[in-house]
Amino acid sequence: MILAAAFCPHPPVLVPDVVGAAAPELEDLRSAALAAITAAHDSSTALVLIGSGPVSLAHSPLARGSFAGYGVPGDVHLGNPSCGGAQELPLSLTVGAWLVREALDPRTNARGFSVGPDFAGSHAAVELLALAQETDLALIVLGDGSARRSPQAPGYLDDRAAGFDAAVAAALGSGDPDSLARIDADLGQELLAAGVPAWHAAADVLTGRYAAQVTYDDAPYGVGYFVAQWARD
Repeated sequence: MILAAAFCPHPPVLVPDVVGAAAPELEDLRSAALAAITAAHDSSTALVLIGSGPVSLAHSPLARGSFAGYGVPGDVHLGNPSCGGAQELPLSLTVGAWLVREALDPRTNARGFSVGPDFAGSHAAVELLALAQETDLALIVLGDGSARRSPQAPGYLDDRAAGFDAAVAAALGSGDPDSLARIDADLGQELLAAGVPAWHAAADVLTGRYAAQVTYDDAPYGVGYFVAQWARD
C-alpha cells in the first residue's frame, strides 16, 4: 500500500553544483521538494521513485545516474552507494536520487522505475504494481509541467500552457489518483510537459483518496514546476 507520495520536479538546475552562483534563484523550490520527500518518508521506510525515461526499467538501489553532462563529476546512487550498480538512471531519477540523498540519507535503499512509452505493458509496470500491493511504500514522483510558459522557455510561449499547468496543479491538489490519470497526455506532449508519463504511472498504483497539499506552483524560466504532498486520508 502506498501510504504517502511526494510530487517533485526534476530539472537539473535544482542541483547547486550544476548552476553555481544561480542556485539561490530556486531555493524555494528546492526547499519545498526536500520537505515533501521528508514528509513522505516519515510515513514509510520503503521508498520508490518514478520518473520518465526513454525505456521502461526497474532499478535497484545500486543503480547510478550522473550529472557529468552538466560539468559535475561523480555519480548519484539511487539508494545505496556501494559498488556494482549500473549507470542507468535517466535524468528524472538522477535528480530524484539527488533530492532523496539531500533530504534523507545516501542509504535509503530506494528503488526506482523509469517510465517509457512502453510502460503500460512492461515488466517494470507489473513489478511496480506488485510492490505497491505487497509493501507499505512512500512514492516519490518526478515530473515537470509545461516547458512553454513564456517566450524565454525552452519551447517558447504557447497560450495553452498556463491552463494545462493549472489543471495539473488542481490534480495534484485533489489527492485523487483519477485526477492524475485524466491529465491530457497528448496536450502535455505538445507543451513539452515531461511529467505526464510519471503522473499517469503513479495514478495506476495509488488507490483511494489522500490528504493533499500543493506547496509550490510556479514557472521560473518558463517551465511549470510543482511540489505536492499526499498522505493517506
